[in-house]
Amino acid sequence: MLEKQHPVKAIGWAAWDPSAVLSPLKFSRRATRERDVQFKVLYCGICHSDLHLMKNELGFTTYPIIPGHEIVGVVTQVGSKVKKFKVGDKVGVGCMVGSCGECDQCVDDLENYCTKAIFTYNSVDTDGTITYGGYSNIMVADEHFIIRWPESMPLDKGAPLLCAGITTYSAMKYYYLNEPGLHLGVVGLGGLGHVAVRFAKAFDMKVTVISTSINKKAEAIQHFGVDSFIVSREPKEMQAAAGTLDGIIDTVAAVHPIEPLISLLKPHGKLVMLGVPDKPLELPVFPLLAGRKMVAGSLIGGVKETQEMIDFAAEHNVLPDVEVISMDYVNKAMERLAKGDVKYRFVIDIGKTLKA
Repeated sequence: MLEKQHPVKAIGWAAWDPSAVLSPLKFSRRATRERDVQFKVLYCGICHSDLHLMKNELGFTTYPIIPGHEIVGVVTQVGSKVKKFKVGDKVGVGCMVGSCGECDQCVDDLENYCTKAIFTYNSVDTDGTITYGGYSNIMVADEHFIIRWPESMPLDKGAPLLCAGITTYSAMKYYYLNEPGLHLGVVGLGGLGHVAVRFAKAFDMKVTVISTSINKKAEAIQHFGVDSFIVSREPKEMQAAAGTLDGIIDTVAAVHPIEPLISLLKPHGKLVMLGVPDKPLELPVFPLLAGRKMVAGSLIGGVKETQEMIDFAAEHNVLPDVEVISMDYVNKAMERLAKGDVKYRFVIDIGKTLKA
C-alpha cells in the first residue's frame, strides 16, 4: 500500500514484488517546497542496481518500488528560495535527493557517504514516505541535489552519466587513477566499464580491458580505442601482462577471483571495486603485502563532483553508448539486462512514451 498521498499527481512504472515485473502506477509527488525544483522527466537511464533492488536481492526493498536514478528533464517549477535554477532549465538528478547536510561527509561535499543520505528511490524521505525514482513523469528534489545540464550534452545519451559516469569518474579521481600516461585496467566492458574506458581515454591514459571472453576484443580496440585486451581465462595472456598496470577499475557484479587481477598490478598498484557481487569475494593477503598493493572501493560521488563530472564529460565528449527504448519495452529491457544483452546502457524515453 502507498503510505501517504502528496498533492502533485504523477504516474510511473513500479514493481510490486521480487518478480520485478513493472507496471503503471498512479502516485503523487510532494508540493514544491521553497528550496525545491520540480521538473518534467524526459529520459531515465536503467542501471543494473535497479534490477537488483526490484528483485530485492539486497534484502531491503520496499514495494511498490519505482526505480530510476539517472534522470534528466526540464524544470517546470521552482520554490521561492531557489537561486540556481529557473523554469525551462535542463537538469538532472542522480542517486541522491537528500542528506543531513551537517556531518563531516556532507561538509566535505561527500553526501554519498552521509549515514543519513536519502537515495532517489527506495529510501525514507524526511516526511517518512518512501522515495520514488525516475521511471515517472515528474520529479521533485531539493535544489542542492539538482545537476545543471550542459547545453552541449544530449539528454538521452548523457543520462547514464548520473550513475555510471560519477561512479567511475569519482573512483578514478580519488585514487589518482586519472593521470596522463598511467596504465589503467578495466575489468568488464559493460555499462560501467565502457564509461570507465571513455573517461580514461579523456584523461589521456593507456587502457587495457580485462574480460572473460574474447568476443568484445575487436569492439574494445576499434570502437573504444583501448590499447590492449586481455582474456582473463587465458593464463598465458594474464602472465604476459603481470605487473604492468598502475591501477584497475573492477566493474564486475558477479563473483570472480581477484588474485589474478592483483597479479596484473605494479608494486603500489590499486584495485578499485565498483561492482557488487551477491556473495563475498576471497581476499588473498600475501600478494598485497608483497607489492604494497591495495584493494579498495568507491560508491558514486557527491553533488559537487557529479556536476564537475558532467561538465568534464561535456567538454571532452565523454558519452555512454545507449539504446533508447519506450516505456512499454522496459520489462523486455530488464530481461535483456539480466543476460547482459545491451550495448551498453538502456535509456527510457519517458517524455514521449510514458502515457498518463
